[in-house]
Amino acid sequence: MLNQIRQTAREVAREAGALLGRNFAQIHQITLKGHHDPVTESDLQSQQLIIQRLSQAFPHCGFVAEEAGLSAFTDDGGQGRWIIDPLDGTVNFAHNFPLFCVSIAWQRQGVVEYGVVYDPLRDELFEAVKGQGAWLNDAPIRVSAIRDLDRALLATGFPYNVAERLEETMLRLRRLLVQSQGVRRPGSAAIDLCYLAAGRVDGFWEEGLKPWDTAAAVLIVEEAGGQVSAFDGTPFTLTGDTVAASNGLLHEQLLAALQI
Repeated sequence: MLNQIRQTAREVAREAGALLGRNFAQIHQITLKGHHDPVTESDLQSQQLIIQRLSQAFPHCGFVAEEAGLSAFTDDGGQGRWIIDPLDGTVNFAHNFPLFCVSIAWQRQGVVEYGVVYDPLRDELFEAVKGQGAWLNDAPIRVSAIRDLDRALLATGFPYNVAERLEETMLRLRRLLVQSQGVRRPGSAAIDLCYLAAGRVDGFWEEGLKPWDTAAAVLIVEEAGGQVSAFDGTPFTLTGDTVAASNGLLHEQLLAALQI
């Protein structure tokens, strides 16, 4: 079944990515879920396409999707479920900033067993199968070998409610700006994590993420040899509020800088 899941999810991610690519240069219809949290017509079209295609192929599996919220995030009953972000990087997309992706993960009995993240503008498909490795366009990928934080390039993002946690967020950012070789803020957590898996950055941190932001990409990081935890070093969970990820070699240094 896992082979069928992988083949189908790859195809669906590419199909949804093609839809986003076509819509990217068009005028967007934007509404706001929160003060800094937009949704476009393309989020909804992509989600509808993904759910329709996956439902046809796997009628007994459930869904947790960004535009449907967390209400369905309960036990999957052993049948498995899809965790979907139809457009990660909506703010970028809405402003015609060319960095966004589709993220699809498959989870069974609380364990994410497959994940795919597709960047349609670069035609980059990142994926992982639990226990089998991670790939970019079918070529194996591995995290970097950087051992020291002062040699590391990091990525981060800011929560939509950043105004409510601005002091702590900026303190962490200031520390890591000083202690690392550089910090990037691309605007898509899924892509940030995939870049970590591919060795393009060496560490990542963010707070306020949701399961659809991280489900596929965290598996890709782990299968590429990386390490993922909460800011305090406890195990990462999809419903937790913080994510710290690294190549593993500098994880303790990253966590030390994140402590407040």
